[in-house]
Amino acid sequence: MKVAIIIERYDISLGGAEWLVYELASALCQLGVDVDILAAQGNNSAANIHILCPAGQSKHISLASFGKLISNHIGRNHYDIIHSLIPLTFADIYQPPGGSFTETIIRNAASYRNKLVSSYKKATAFTNRRRSELLWAEKKLCRDPNGPIIAALSNYVKDQFTSHYNLNSKRIALVPNGVKVYNQVDAEIAGKLKTQIFQQLAIESSANPVLFLFGANNFRLKGLNVLIEAMALLEKAPAPRPLYLIVAGGGKIQKFRSLAEKLNLDKKIVFLGHLPNIQNAMSISDVAVLPTFYDPCSRYILEALAACKPVITTKFNGASDFFVNDRHGKIIDTPENIAALAEAIRYFTDTKNIENASKAIIEDNLKDNISIERAARQLLDIYESILQRKGRK
Repeated sequence: MKVAIIIERYDISLGGAEWLVYELASALCQLGVDVDILAAQGNNSAANIHILCPAGQSKHISLASFGKLISNHIGRNHYDIIHSLIPLTFADIYQPPGGSFTETIIRNAASYRNKLVSSYKKATAFTNRRRSELLWAEKKLCRDPNGPIIAALSNYVKDQFTSHYNLNSKRIALVPNGVKVYNQVDAEIAGKLKTQIFQQLAIESSANPVLFLFGANNFRLKGLNVLIEAMALLEKAPAPRPLYLIVAGGGKIQKFRSLAEKLNLDKKIVFLGHLPNIQNAMSISDVAVLPTFYDPCSRYILEALAACKPVITTKFNGASDFFVNDRHGKIIDTPENIAALAEAIRYFTDTKNIENASKAIIEDNLKDNISIERAARQLLDIYESILQRKGRK
């Protein structure tokens, strides 16, 4: 079976959808599938990666132009399955890595906690030409009764397509996100990182701190501001163990550093910037926290569960499908519920609660459900059903 996976940009150093495609293609190849990756821009460092735009092309070409490039390539090369991460009506499968564009607009606006700003962001969403183009293409794809199967990364994403587009559930296949569950940790780098963190926080190991790790790039959308405010609430009453926050990611730091200083938390939070390997920071942390306003299915939370770390996130994160509230971690109803977030953080300043959650993650073997190999097997089943329906197998 030969499969084309289509993505607008392919550069795994960017993470996110690019890294998903990389791991997914590798897992499918292990199952005997011949995979080509087709992209408008990016790095064609391997023979199966085809960058279709000419060198020097502008950063974004129109969806129509990219669709023509894809069609021309497919016309010259045979593929049994066309698997696209962008809304192309001629694809067999559409797997939206960011969830539906409609939900993205709604939740992005909600992340601006000033109501006037939030309303403005929602009202002006369609002034972004690229976003509008993709949104209308997605709506058209859903209206087409012969359009592609939607491969939803979570129940949250599945619900978006039924509620926003009134799409028949038969058109949707639930293929939960997956990650590589056995990641190597560099003990030397992790040790140096721990020393750096303790020095910046001016604490000793004897202080027995609980380290909460926040990992993201879009700090506002992923709820870093509400996380800092929740920590400020906890300063008013002692916790079982002292807590500190490690912030990893390439987002704009200064606004959040200023908020921490304003709330007298500058000695409780360390900003590490972008880390090439989040697993090293994960290995020296106790709990992963992501009070996100929107995430179709966070790879960061899945990686934390794979590392047997308790997690805290919100119901607006599709990764909440993968664990049980109050057993493996905590699910907050909304990121604006700062009191609930603070209570969840306090809960995991108790050593016994951390140990119980980690033990439950192991006992319930969550790694099996989280693995990219499981996701690849599910996709292969869908590929085969599509071929059977076409009468080509």
